[in-house]
Amino acid sequence: MKNRILPEQFHILSGSALKVLAVATMLIDHVGTLLETRPVPLFTAFGWQITLYFLMRFVGRLAFPIFAFLVVEGYHHTRSRIRYGASLLLFAFLSEIPWDLFHNGAWFSLDKQNVFFTLLLGYLGICAYEGLEKRWFLRAGSILVLLVSSYFLHADYGISGFCFIMLMYALQDRELLRDVVGIMILGSRWKAGLSFIPLALYNEKRGFIKGPVLKYAFYLVYPAHLLILYFIKVRIL
Repeated sequence: MKNRILPEQFHILSGSALKVLAVATMLIDHVGTLLETRPVPLFTAFGWQITLYFLMRFVGRLAFPIFAFLVVEGYHHTRSRIRYGASLLLFAFLSEIPWDLFHNGAWFSLDKQNVFFTLLLGYLGICAYEGLEKRWFLRAGSILVLLVSSYFLHADYGISGFCFIMLMYALQDRELLRDVVGIMILGSRWKAGLSFIPLALYNEKRGFIKGPVLKYAFYLVYPAHLLILYFIKVRIL
């Protein structure tokens, strides 16, 4: 990465630390959804009542941009781009039933697909952009098909999610511009722009999550926690 915002001594977060942060904020966000009908007031600030629900969903907005950034990093550092894409596809399908159960209470629904599909489409967009560099017409057509697919698949974050991943790739060496344009793309999800703070602290090192066991355990957190939260939702709440 070039043109970093912060000097090197502030780059203290590894890729593994960003993964942990992404998972933690995602868990906070999804647990927060269980409190939608029970907001739990905490305090009042500037005339606004701050609830536990609002606070948890606010923190949860940080997750997606970090995951999008990690997909770009994964593209550059994976030993096998085919295997990396296959992993995203596998966990997209594995996560769909837990996702539908948690969000819709049904085993299968076409209303909306889980975020792994968004990450997969973004990853394929990066692959198409680099792999078809000398065939500009095919490159543009492939990216357009993926963009349209993100709409018709109703993938989480939709078209804006796909565009955001492509932005993270296209402006990876222009950090400040990436952050400004990224917040514009996020639009009403502007709170997710706070994720650029930990991204500015990234030190471009892998960190402690190494090897297939920890790698796939990181992926498994997504469908596993959705199932757990679904059972909490129907059995307890």
